[in-house]
Amino acid sequence: MSIPGPLQFPIRAAQPAFQRLQRRAGAVASAVVCLFLASCQLTGDSANVGTIAPGTLRPNLAADIGAREHPRVVATYGGVYNDPNAERAVASVVGRLVAASDDPSQSYRITILNSPAINAFALPGGYLYVTRGLLALANDTSEVAAVLAHEMAHVTANHAIERQQRAEARELADRIITNVVQDSEKARQAIISSKLSFARFSQVQELEADVVGVRTLAKAGYDPYAAARFLRSMASYAQFQSAQDNAASAPDFLSSHPSTPERLSLATKSARQFGAPGIGERDRERYLSRINGMLFGDDPLEGFVRGRSFLHKALGIAFTMPSGYVLENSPEAVLASNGAGTAMRFDGADLSRYDNLADYMNAGWINGLLPQSVRTTTINGMPAVVGAAITQGWSFRIAVVRIGRTGYRFIFASRGPNDAFEAQFRQTIDSFRQLTPTERARLRSLRIKVVTTQAGDTPEKVARGMGGIEPSRRLEFFLILNDLERGQAIPPGTAVKLVVD
Repeated sequence: MSIPGPLQFPIRAAQPAFQRLQRRAGAVASAVVCLFLASCQLTGDSANVGTIAPGTLRPNLAADIGAREHPRVVATYGGVYNDPNAERAVASVVGRLVAASDDPSQSYRITILNSPAINAFALPGGYLYVTRGLLALANDTSEVAAVLAHEMAHVTANHAIERQQRAEARELADRIITNVVQDSEKARQAIISSKLSFARFSQVQELEADVVGVRTLAKAGYDPYAAARFLRSMASYAQFQSAQDNAASAPDFLSSHPSTPERLSLATKSARQFGAPGIGERDRERYLSRINGMLFGDDPLEGFVRGRSFLHKALGIAFTMPSGYVLENSPEAVLASNGAGTAMRFDGADLSRYDNLADYMNAGWINGLLPQSVRTTTINGMPAVVGAAITQGWSFRIAVVRIGRTGYRFIFASRGPNDAFEAQFRQTIDSFRQLTPTERARLRSLRIKVVTTQAGDTPEKVARGMGGIEPSRRLEFFLILNDLERGQAIPPGTAVKLVVD
C-alpha cells in the first residue's frame, strides 16, 4: 500500500473488491498462467469502419490496443521491475521461442512487472508480461520459456480480440434476454447458460494455448515437460497461500481457466508426443544464478506482508489479521479474506479538513452508514472512530485511526455477519500500532538467495535459513519454492533458493 492520498477508496468503490475476495475465499486455489485484462476493449477508428470488410480486423488494431493498455498494466502491477540479471533470464529465451513459434514474423515487447503475484499474461500486438513473483517461483529457463510460449500462442491466435468480441456478444444477448423474456426464472437460467458458454469458450482458448505452447517449447529445444512442471508448482503455491485446507478439491466452473488437473494432464500428454521425460534443455544453474538477489514479496514502498501481519517501514505502522486470513498487498490498499466469506480492506485518507473523526465518518463516503453506530474511541493511544453500515446485502464494520493528518481505515465486509465477524474486526483494529524506531530499522526487504547444499544438508536443515515466513511453514514453502517432494534427499552441490532478509 502506498502512502495514502486524499479521500480515496470509498466503500461503494470497494464493493467489487470485497465480492472478488469473497469469491476467492471460496474458490479453487488453481494455478493461473494467463489473465486477460477486463479493460482491454475493442475500440477502432470510427472514420474507417465503413471501409473494413465484415469479419476482418482493422489494420494495426491489435498493436493499438496493446499500446493503449500497456501504461495501465504497468501502473496496476506496481511499475516495471528493473533488474539486469532478471531481464537477461527472460531475454535469453525469447529469440528461440519466436523462431519456433507459429508466426516468426510477430514481434514482442516483454515487460517484467514489479509484483509478487505469480502471473503472466498477454495483450494484443505482442505485449507480454511476467511478474517477478513468477520468475522467483520458476526453477529453470525451460519453465520461464513454457510461460512465454503459452502467452505467444495467445498473441498469434488473436485470443484477446476473439474473447472481447465474444464478451460483447454475450453482453448484448443478456440485455435482450432481460428486456424480452417475461419469466424472470427463465431469463436467469438463460443468462447463467450464456455465462457458462463464455467461460468454456475462454477455457478452450487456454487449453489451445497450452498445446501450442508445449509444441513451441519442444521445437525451440527446451524441455517440453516444463509446462506441466510449472503448473504443478503454481498449484502448490496457490494451495500454500490459500486459507482453506480443501481449496483445491472443487473445480471453479466460472473461472476463465480450466482446472489445474485438466491442464496438467493435457500438458503432460502434449509433452509425451516429443519423447520421454529428460529430453530438452532446462538450464537450471544459469537461471538460478540470474535470479539470485532478486526482490521477493512486497516492494518496500508498498509495505510488507509477513505471514498474517502487515508492516510499513515508511509509514511506521503495523497490524495483524486473525488466524485463517490471507493478506494481499497492492499499491492501492491491503486486502484480506478468510475461508468464511469475510473480506477486509485497509487503506488511507487525508483528514486535514476534519478536526473531529465522527464528522469524517459521517461525511458521506460510506453508503448505508448507521448513524447510531458511530462512536469515537482510542486504539493503542491513537484517536479513532468506529461505525457500521448495511447496503446491497453487505454488512460493514469500519474503523478509522488517526495519526497526524492521515486516517488509516479498516473496512470489514460480510454477507453473513456473526459474532466471529465482530470479534475478528475488533481483534484486527486492536492490533494496529506504530512501529518503534528499532522495528523500523530492522524491517528489510526479502530477497531470493541461491545457495549450494553441502554434505549432510536436508530440506529441514536448509529451510531453517528462510526469512519472512512463519517458522512452522518454512519447510513447506522451501519445498514448493524448489519443486521438491517431502522426504526427498538433496544431493550435495545442488543449487537451491532461499528467501532471506
